[in-house]
Amino acid sequence: MNRLFIRTQLKRFLEEDIGTGDITTEAICSDETVRAVIVAKDKGVLAGLPFIQELFLMVGGVYVIPKVEEGKEFGEGDTLLELEGRADVILSTERVVLNILQSLSGIAATTRKFVKVLEGTGIRILDTRKTTPGYRFFEKYAVRVGGGSNHRFALYDMVLIKDNHKRVAGGLKEAIRRVRERIGPAYRVEVEIESLGELEDALSEGVDIIMLDNFSPEEVKEAVKVVKGRAEIEVSGGITLENVRKYAIEGVSYVSSGAIIYSSSWTDLSLKVL
Repeated sequence: MNRLFIRTQLKRFLEEDIGTGDITTEAICSDETVRAVIVAKDKGVLAGLPFIQELFLMVGGVYVIPKVEEGKEFGEGDTLLELEGRADVILSTERVVLNILQSLSGIAATTRKFVKVLEGTGIRILDTRKTTPGYRFFEKYAVRVGGGSNHRFALYDMVLIKDNHKRVAGGLKEAIRRVRERIGPAYRVEVEIESLGELEDALSEGVDIIMLDNFSPEEVKEAVKVVKGRAEIEVSGGITLENVRKYAIEGVSYVSSGAIIYSSSWTDLSLKVL
């Protein structure tokens, strides 16, 4: 991971919350040192610990003692980490620390549930670009901690021809032709199709990945028969924890779901000074 980028983001998070100063803490604290713990109020999967360790290296004055490893599951009442050091630093950073751990642990826990449902199928669960603006790096990190994989990070690292691209270009084949003409073979090409009728067009152009968008499980089975291994298949659109197993169909390589990020609930944690 890019440490400079992480530090820049963490600094931004702190500036957002502390601003010109924590007037309450500054009025109460002088040079006290304390011990504090972060405790789970429900079960989950720990994600975000490296960022918390980096944050306290940046601000100084606090020693972090992890009690649960990154990516490990924990139960209600478990102590996740201990903090020792300056009271003013711990209190001023408390909300940022908890926000990071609660949000990322929630995403990791949700992702882990999807992974367990698909266990043994060989299908990888992918996230999407449906992320919180300015927080994508951290949210996609949490998906990996939970056992999932990242789809493209942003618009610059993968070709994905979607429905609106096809409309602008005047059709799927023309969209693919323009991509290949201007970009060449440097990037793999994925196309989103909305019906079985588009499959042969996509296959005839030799695309790398075909995304079946909002297909029913029965339609996915039909598509797999047509593709016959000529391209990787991704299933997307309306995928939830309740229905994802229905898409665990032989021949499918990936299932992508924005829900593993945007529908995740924060894990309830609390910080207590001892």
